[in-house]
Parts: sequence; structure tokens; C-alpha cells
Amino acid sequence: MHATPAFIQSRDNALLKELRRLSQDSSAYRKQGRVWLEGDHLCSAALARGQKPAVAVFSESFWPQAPAEYARAAIKNVVIADALWSDICALESPAPMGFVLPLPEAEGLDGRMPTVVLDRLQDAGNVGSILRSASAFGFTQVAALKGTAALWSGKVLRAGMGAHFALRLVEGLAPADIDRLEVPLLATSSHEGDFLHRAALPWPCGWIMGHEGQGVSPALQQRARRHIRIAQPGGEESLNVGAAAAICLHASAAARDSAG
Repeated sequence: MHATPAFIQSRDNALLKELRRLSQDSSAYRKQGRVWLEGDHLCSAALARGQKPAVAVFSESFWPQAPAEYARAAIKNVVIADALWSDICALESPAPMGFVLPLPEAEGLDGRMPTVVLDRLQDAGNVGSILRSASAFGFTQVAALKGTAALWSGKVLRAGMGAHFALRLVEGLAPADIDRLEVPLLATSSHEGDFLHRAALPWPCGWIMGHEGQGVSPALQQRARRHIRIAQPGGEESLNVGAAAAICLHASAAARDSAG
């Protein structure tokens, strides 16, 4: 049996106000210590990774047909009147349900983990895409410097498609914090260093992905053991950082597999 839901029909409801802040303010999760997952894909990904939601939230019209795995997942179920549902939905086509999860406890950097370092990446779509690539290609830690898009914001969560729950995420770091990493650091570059397709890549390692416009900062370039560039015979000046990350992380995974 799943929990009998609490019904919310007032815009003044305290939980509805919290959900509104979580969905509209990219950094509200830091104050609340909770994360809002919108839509069944993210919710199913969280459950598949063993996450236990504190609250499962459903639209009034969806609740009667809600799948049992969602209705039984949380300690508390909440049903929100359809007229209020748009208050907490950031999607153009609103998903009819979501989960509230406790924000994972902040962890320090693990110096030995294969890591992706995000150097002030500001576009949430790029950040989420890189998290997906990191998880897909065997990188288990993401280190985000101050100035990077909030890792647990709604836009990054949606772009990450569930990758968050497979990764150790550390944010708000300064360049000096990266010194805790023991793995060799590789900095992406558009104009210097070894070409990726010719480079012997170490494993484990850390890839530094730089700001969309400015690239990797001088402070992190100095910490890199090597600089790596991607051959672009078509002649474009540079690649989108999300695409560059996917190429680099896949190359690391392929090199590791061939060496093994």
C-alpha cells in the first residue's frame, strides 16, 4: 500500500512555495538542502540508482494513474491541484509528477578518482551534457570551480538525464583545491599541445574543461601535466565545450579499454 496523499489546493501552501523556489531559483537547493526532480525520466533514474525521495509530487489528474513504483517510492505523497501545477513546472510541456530528494551530503575531492574539472562553465546545458558523458565513459567524479552553473539546478539536472546519481559531485572549488587531485591533469586547448588522436592518454586522469568563451584559466593551465587539442580538419575555430568533452572522455575510455 502506498501512502495516502496530502492534497494541496492553495498557492499559500508552504510546500508549494518551497517547490516553486526550487524550480525557479537555480541555487535554491543550497539553502533548502533539497533537490526537485521533474518528470518520470529523472525520477526513474533516481530510483534505479537507489535514491529514496522524501516527497513524491503528482498533479491531481495524474495521481489516479500514477505507476505504483512512483506512488510507493516516497515517505510522503502530495497531490497538487491542476490549476496550481504550472507554478512548479519549468518545462514547456509540464511533466505530471516529480520527486523531492535530500541534497546529497557535500563530499571532498577524492584525489584518485578519474575526474572531470569544470572551469567556470556557465551554460547549464553544457554542464549537464558533460555530466552525462562523464558517467558514460567511466569518470566517477566532477569537480566544479566557482562560477560554474549550479550542478543541482533544474536545467543541469534535466540535461544530465540521471547522470548525477552515478557521480561524486563537488562544487564551489577554487583553483588551489584542484591540487588535491593525484591523477594527471589534461587541459583542453584549441591551439596548443598534442593532438588527441595521437596522444597516449593516462588512466586514471583528470580532464579540465574550460569556460565557453575564455577557455581554461591560466591558473589551471599551470596545473595541467599536458595540453590536448582536437584535430578539426573542417576548419572551425573551436568546438562547443560539451562536444569537446564527449570526444575527450570517449578517447580516454577507448585508450583504457585497448590497454586493458
